[in-house]
Amino acid sequence: MTTITVYQRQDGALAGFEASGHAGAVKVRGYDLVCAAVSALTQTGVNALEAVAGVTPAVKVRDGYLRCILPEGMELEQAARADIVLRTVIQGLTDIQNIYPKLIRIQQKEWRQADAYDESSALRA
Repeated sequence: MTTITVYQRQDGALAGFEASGHAGAVKVRGYDLVCAAVSALTQTGVNALEAVAGVTPAVKVRDGYLRCILPEGMELEQAARADIVLRTVIQGLTDIQNIYPKLIRIQQKEWRQADAYDESSALRA
């Protein structure tokens, strides 16, 4: 199962997301299509944050894991574009979850800035 954690700040603004685990769907031609869809959405989200929103998120990637956290202190226009990108990614993941509820779980968690400091070296890896 793939677990998606959506991080929100105390003010309700989105702070980022984390995707972990493999969906475990039946493979087609050797590929887990659900995992491929999740990977495509999350990596496109990271790329769009940089290319469209002009934001450089803190990103950590390894097999079966991607974490993307927005920086603090973005300009209002950047924050608005980043919010649209994140909400689009989350909508796509929710759509996949609706089709494959046994393979993807989406949860929300409050993001605390202290979490960023505790894991700041890991986020750069």
